[in-house]
Amino acid sequence: MAGADEQARRDYDASLPDHAARNRAWWDADSERYQAVQGQQLREAGGAAWGVWQIPEAELQVLGAVAGLTTVELGCGAAQWSIALAQAGANAVGVDLSEAQLRAAWAASREAGVELRLVHASAESLPLPDASADIAFCDWGASRFADPDRWIPEAARILRPGGLLAFSSATPLLDLCWLDGTDAPATRLLRDAFGLDRVVDDGQTVEFQRTDGDWIRCFRRAGLTIEDLIELRPPEGATSSYWDEVAHAWARRWPAEQIWRVRRGT
Repeated sequence: MAGADEQARRDYDASLPDHAARNRAWWDADSERYQAVQGQQLREAGGAAWGVWQIPEAELQVLGAVAGLTTVELGCGAAQWSIALAQAGANAVGVDLSEAQLRAAWAASREAGVELRLVHASAESLPLPDASADIAFCDWGASRFADPDRWIPEAARILRPGGLLAFSSATPLLDLCWLDGTDAPATRLLRDAFGLDRVVDDGQTVEFQRTDGDWIRCFRRAGLTIEDLIELRPPEGATSSYWDEVAHAWARRWPAEQIWRVRRGT
């Protein structure tokens, strides 16, 4: 059985696009460190909070009431979000490309005493039926590490008519001002906006971005209608295990993170 499992893993790895295979390998290697540092912040915020400064869902009301709904978290990590939604009555599904992250999710859900369905898959190719979810969402996760031209149509496909897709990530403006390998964003533009695509491709991870116009066209191609674009501003004095005080000061002046809310047609 062990040999068959290893062969299945190799076959699965071979089926992944290069960027997905690289991101999977990186997250498998980094999961333990991430959950010890960033995961602690996510747990302390109670799971249902957005972005690197963990602005509460109770304040933003992005997803709304979830009791009785099927939610699918794309790039769930240790499933802090999905655990919180399950505790609020959702039928929660967590999807992640990293086996190590899913092991952390399984342990966390057992500790919390909630039932989750955990799926090992890429958000770019979901092994879920058409029209099987009321809400698909991610807090960074797939929205940063998966190709939008692949994962947005997949998210739209699994949504029921009228279903909600909501996700947070960096704003295009942040990526125009923050080059990979530097400690904080600059106060000037450092990257061309036209052709914005892979904003990190450092031999380890691949991270994606689009201009807002390109996001809109991506949504329209997938049959999704825009409801809102929320530009997040961290509270004064907020701290984060992700970014430092220089990035916080920048984000107090300009939007560093945003949340899209889009909906499948009825």
